[in-house]
Formats: sequence, structure tokens, C-alpha cells
Amino acid sequence: MSHPEEVGQRRFQPPPDATEILVLRHGASAPVAPGMLHELTPDGWGDPDLAPEGVEQAERLARRLELERIDAIFVTTLRRTVQTAAPTVARTGIEPVVVPELAEVHLGEWEGGEYRLRARRGDPLVLRALREERWDVIPGAEPAEAFAQRVRRGIERVVELTGPGRTAAAFVHAGVIGEICRQATSSRRFAFVHADNASLTKLVVFADGRWLLRSFNETTHLD
Repeated sequence: MSHPEEVGQRRFQPPPDATEILVLRHGASAPVAPGMLHELTPDGWGDPDLAPEGVEQAERLARRLELERIDAIFVTTLRRTVQTAAPTVARTGIEPVVVPELAEVHLGEWEGGEYRLRARRGDPLVLRALREERWDVIPGAEPAEAFAQRVRRGIERVVELTGPGRTAAAFVHAGVIGEICRQATSSRRFAFVHADNASLTKLVVFADGRWLLRSFNETTHLD
């Protein structure tokens, strides 16, 4: 027999004045090789297309997102996020909004895939960046504090354009996801930088501005 004052456990539900953001990493991008770096945007970011496996990942992610409420879709200035969002855009009919502030951390002289090549070779400066947890040890790379401020502005813009009691899908990048999670949890800088391609991370932004990390790097839809 139940007690009239007993309280059971329930699944978490964001309060009605909060905004939920489904933070999605883009699918796998095209490979690079020495002498065959990715094309750069006019402002200097590497801008590859998705690899064939990235296109398949985008489709699997879109099927996973059919289980979620989506009221708004956001992408960055880089086409790998636009291409990853495309199957979800087609399914929902929601026109994506570009948020430049959520573009990937800029890697200075190592843009266009140079970082990936140097990481494969075990470049000492890559190891130093990982050890010190700062991208800006790379020549010309974006300062950590500037990147953090930019990402925060981007999330604030997503919240503003989505509105309370609604859910956004934001297609972004691994470095951005790592920074979002760092700010939400006050963790060390690189604690969350290894989000997988086409993964799902959930963030709740409360009306008072607090961030709550609800999940990180969900990938069962890719199995």
C-alpha cells in the first residue's frame, strides 16, 4: 500500500524554461595526405567534405534523431557540419541556421589537415599540446581563452534563437564539443576532446544561464 506522501524516482526532464541542445559532431571528413591538404575557407579554416563513411554516419545519426524532439537546427560555416545535418534537415524540413561562433578551433599554421598528419607522425609539438591541454602551442593557433569565449557566445546564440522549452540540434566539431563540456563541468581543458564522429552529446541550458551536461559521446546508433 502506497503512502500518500511518498515520492518515487523519475527520469530527468528539463524545466519548462530551459533549452536543450543536442550537440552533434560531424561525420568523418575526407582523409589527407602529404601534399594533399584540405581546401581552406577565405578566413583560413580547413573545409573538407565528408568521406563516404561520414555520409553513412550522417544517415545513421539522422535516424537516431528521429527519437528526439527537434525545434531548430544549427550548423557552422564549415561544410562537413552542413553535410552531416543534411539528412536531418530533409527529414524535419527545418532550415538550418549558421552559427559562425561554433566553428572548430583554428589551428593556425596546421590547418587543412596538417595537424592530423603531424599527429600521425608523433610530432613533439602535438604531444606538448596534448600534455599542456592548449591548442595555442601550435604556431598561429587560436588562443584558449578566445576560443572559450567564442564557443560560449555560440551556445548563447543557439539558446536565444531556439527559445525556452524547446530543443535544438547543433552540428559542430570535436574541439567545440570538448570546450562545451569543459565549461558545463568545470573540467580540465581536454577532458572531453575525443568525441567520436556523428556522436550525440546532450546539454541543458537553464534560464539563469547555468549549463548541465546530460550525456557525452552517445554512439550506439553507429554500431
